Amino acid sequence: MSSTDALPTPATLNITCERTTGGATFDAHNPPERRLIDECVHCGFCLPTCPTYSLWREEMDSPRGRIYLMKMGLEGKVEMNETFVSHFDRCLSCLSCVTACPSGVQYDKLITDTRAQIERNYKRPAMEKLHRWMIFSLFPYPRRLRTLLAGVWLYQRSGLRWLLRRSGLLKLLSRKLQAMEALLPEIKLRELRAKLPERIAPRGEKRRRVGLLLGCVQRVIFSGVNAATARILVAEGCEVIIPAGQGCCGALSTHAGNEEQSLELSRKLIDVFEKAEVDAIIVNAAGCGSNMKDYAHLFRNDPEYAERAKAFAAKCKDLSEFLAELQPRAVRHPVALRVAYQDACHIQHAQHITTQPRQVLRTIPQLELVEVQESAICCGSAGIYSLVQPDTARELGDRKVDNCLTTAPDLIVSSNPGCLLQIRSGLARKGRHVPVRHVAELMDASISGDLSGVS
Repeated sequence: MSSTDALPTPATLNITCERTTGGATFDAHNPPERRLIDECVHCGFCLPTCPTYSLWREEMDSPRGRIYLMKMGLEGKVEMNETFVSHFDRCLSCLSCVTACPSGVQYDKLITDTRAQIERNYKRPAMEKLHRWMIFSLFPYPRRLRTLLAGVWLYQRSGLRWLLRRSGLLKLLSRKLQAMEALLPEIKLRELRAKLPERIAPRGEKRRRVGLLLGCVQRVIFSGVNAATARILVAEGCEVIIPAGQGCCGALSTHAGNEEQSLELSRKLIDVFEKAEVDAIIVNAAGCGSNMKDYAHLFRNDPEYAERAKAFAAKCKDLSEFLAELQPRAVRHPVALRVAYQDACHIQHAQHITTQPRQVLRTIPQLELVEVQESAICCGSAGIYSLVQPDTARELGDRKVDNCLTTAPDLIVSSNPGCLLQIRSGLARKGRHVPVRHVAELMDASISGDLSGVS
């Protein structure tokens, strides 16, 4: 279907959701805004960049098809049943459609509000509900996650993982649990125990006072990325403040429609960083950054936090965005590697940051930066997507890995922990051994001159 196709209708959309006999599909609390829905003219420019549409060519699994469903929901013309919900569950919220849209449709706000409606008003099957409860009881809480991963370390080191994989017993687990197991990185106890101080003095004359977000999954599984980020900022003359009381930013919850948890976590984060009194808040996880920059929308109806959320969001900067604004001070040592940069969706589509990571990486002498084909298409990680839609996530992950390997890279880099896990998992399935690192790890290696961490 081309971008010049006629406007979709219920017939062309192949809508199989049952019609209602009256009443609204959504409740009165923050339904998707009709004003935002009406901005979509159904031109179809979003279709080629949408991962699910590119896989299945199903109009209902395209952004404009989902927007049409939202419209029908507002008008009470469709039930919130399994078919209706499935089309929104299959959306990755990668927001490639936002970048492609010539009309500036704010699909990010529409899908977030729609998912919150679904989580409040749709009764999921018991096992699916349990699976989601487990995810949201675990991942946003670093202490719980660290405790679990200590057990995973024992599982990996004892040989039990090798035995279960070799015997095929893992196949007895559900597809979702198998996907979760496959994404597990090699756990290192020293990283689980790693802790950064609350303040790190700048090297040389102080240029900026910045806060550093540790994240939830990031601080537990990728603590080395946080340490590398802190070292880079210090080398560039920044005083780094790392508030001890900070927790999850709420991104996983927000993007999945778990609004109550999202608001609770976000309020706590605002409270903590207000006390830190920093010039900027540096974020090294794409999904976290996009969520934090959108706090103004999240708290639009909260009289206590609305203005505070705006002020907080205005301070948030992705690491590459922040570094691109600074004149480099630290010496970069040569890194003679061919590096494929993989755009994380919530960097390029949600935060509209594309040139800055490349600009920052090109300050490294002798580094050859190569572009990955289909850079706008998601790798399939997408927050909790790889855990709740494992088959689609795997297909997209394999596609992304194939595109990365086409560049014949010595190293693959990205700016999001989920992307790193997803690409590493895809490489492992193909039996390919290409290092996958965060942008911060590569920059830190160049500044320190120690390349052991990226080889």
